[in-house]
Amino acid sequence: MPAILFDLDGVLYEGGRPISGAADTVNWFSQNHIPHLFLTNTTSKSRSELVVKLAEMGIETKREDFLTPPVAARQWLHSNHIDNIAVFVPETTKEEFSDFNIVNEDTDVPDAVIVGDLGEQWTFDTMNKVFRMLIDNKQSKLIALGMTRYWRTESGLQLDVGPMIKAFEYAAGVNAVITGKPAEAFFQAAVSLLGETDNIVMIGDDIRGDIEASQHAGLTAIQVRTGKFSASDLELGITPDATLDSVAALVDWWQSNM
Repeated sequence: MPAILFDLDGVLYEGGRPISGAADTVNWFSQNHIPHLFLTNTTSKSRSELVVKLAEMGIETKREDFLTPPVAARQWLHSNHIDNIAVFVPETTKEEFSDFNIVNEDTDVPDAVIVGDLGEQWTFDTMNKVFRMLIDNKQSKLIALGMTRYWRTESGLQLDVGPMIKAFEYAAGVNAVITGKPAEAFFQAAVSLLGETDNIVMIGDDIRGDIEASQHAGLTAIQVRTGKFSASDLELGITPDATLDSVAALVDWWQSNM
């Protein structure tokens, strides 16, 4: 049976505004028992908060329906037997790491430094703390909760965590472990969670992080003309398997193609 991976921001909503038809589309997949997951690089909200956010849009979900970078990071930390970590993420996202030993940023040496999107909370002092942890202890791993370059807010485009990670890699001479998009392992984790499916479709607004990356992972990729989409995206040499005006057109496409 085919399955669908829904990106969130830019596909189902833009900032705090639901995209017209998004709830009807997702609910159609639920009513027709088509396997689906919500695959997002969002680190500013916990899975519990995402459940509430979608419920307010008329979409009923469970925490287990979301694959987020913190969830993938937890799996990586456990598999590598790492417990002592420093966490640079919004307060609400820290709950995903509550069963780890979160070290004192000023005095202790972590085995891994977890970095997510802090938005306007980024300061020079915060960035320098991350840098010092990495440069002073070459054994510390830099864990990037995604590499998204930017996203669209209600006030316009805004930098995401990707540029920050690149700065830390450059300054400290390290390579980050990426646990969100566009890492192929992130998409493969979604495939594993979905179980036995024979054709998995990713629908997203990011031509690189959603479309190119999911195609590299062997998935079918649908580009929507909402969110961060720009017409110039289609001139980059990346060809989506389909391009839709919005997620509201997905059901018609699905019924014709799947």
